[in-house]
Amino acid sequence: MERRSFLKITGASAAAVVIAPSLITQRLYAEDGLSLYESYEKVHLKDADGNPLKASTLQPEVNYVFNFPHIATPCILVDLGRPANKDVKLTADDGTEYLFKGGVGKNGSIVAYSAICPHQLTHPTPDDSFFQYLERKGKTLALPDAKEAGIFVCSSHLSAFDPVNGGKAIAGPATEGLTQIVLEIDENDELWAVGALGPNRFHDYMDAFKPEFKKYYENKRKAKRLVKEEAKVVMLKQFTKEIIQY
Repeated sequence: MERRSFLKITGASAAAVVIAPSLITQRLYAEDGLSLYESYEKVHLKDADGNPLKASTLQPEVNYVFNFPHIATPCILVDLGRPANKDVKLTADDGTEYLFKGGVGKNGSIVAYSAICPHQLTHPTPDDSFFQYLERKGKTLALPDAKEAGIFVCSSHLSAFDPVNGGKAIAGPATEGLTQIVLEIDENDELWAVGALGPNRFHDYMDAFKPEFKKYYENKRKAKRLVKEEAKVVMLKQFTKEIIQY
């Protein structure tokens, strides 16, 4: 099984321990600032027909949506078509540093991030999506002078994030990066979601959208439930009625 190494440094002993993400069972918030990771139940990603999603079947630079770690928290999975950078040091708004270890897959090009914008919690819904990965040949008002895109863009307020470098905020009003959804690939080329790295807005999101949860999930209690065992993955264009991108 391909398991992305994850670095934890304990504040007491300063000893480095390298372990697989799915073996971590608690929140890591190290005093030295190199870890900010939360483990969740290991969830098997499945396609629209209920079959295990294989890394090799992902179309490059296509937005795939799945919900994790909660029933109502959307994430976007992308094969960037190029390797993500490794060991990228990032900083949360409170000054805590955390380490993005890179992508998964044969070329280290597969990444997943929470699709909740850290600025004002804009996110994809079944009705519309202002948040998406924009392929490299795409154009956006968030970076009008850029030679190429290959970024996540929130068209609500034109924040942009770099998926190659851990979801770092690179344009617009967002001051903090995206939450990475940590993935693993098994010996059968099947994808699993196992945790979240970096600052997250899951709790803020849960407090902010009660009417939406009633519409799509009956109530907040059901929307807040953690995903168990498996998560359905579909293309963004199948998940939502309208994609808005500026």
